[in-house]
Amino acid sequence: MTWLEAIAVFFGLLSVWYARKENILVFPTGIVSVLIYVYICFGAKLYADMGINAYYFAMSLYGWYTWSFNSGEPALPISYNTPFETRMSTTILVISFTILWYALSNFTDSDVPVWDALTTSIFFVAMYLMARKKVENWIAWIVADFISIPLYFYKGLILTSFQFLVFLVLAIMGYITWKQQVDKARA
Repeated sequence: MTWLEAIAVFFGLLSVWYARKENILVFPTGIVSVLIYVYICFGAKLYADMGINAYYFAMSLYGWYTWSFNSGEPALPISYNTPFETRMSTTILVISFTILWYALSNFTDSDVPVWDALTTSIFFVAMYLMARKKVENWIAWIVADFISIPLYFYKGLILTSFQFLVFLVLAIMGYITWKQQVDKARA
């Protein structure tokens, strides 16, 4: 554990806390965390996770915008995926996993290409769904957080592994909160 990892964990936890509360501060706090994790993941040879953190940066800017503005309408409401959005999310997950697994297996020295590709692919979809305020984003975060706990522990990033345990709890709470809000609005 380093002080840099501790700072990234602090801002990462703060970001997920804000996401659960549907607070726009999810994005600036997340940006601090992901920029640090680009550096940390490179050092740990988690290349796909390094890339996903760069993607989080871009999606944080996009999410910050969409949560603030919705084509002149009030801020984007929380909603469920349509069947089409679910099919697209699944397709993106499968394609991104296949590409990442192949690239990590053949062009890097990663010793965990399947797990790195799997978590990254799930996180890729989760972040997009979160930026669009879809309830299903939390399901993706839950699955990927669960897989990430032993992955980061294996890589020697114990504090980050613990962070993903906390992320898992927060993601479960976020799912319950957002689902209740959407169901209440529908009723």
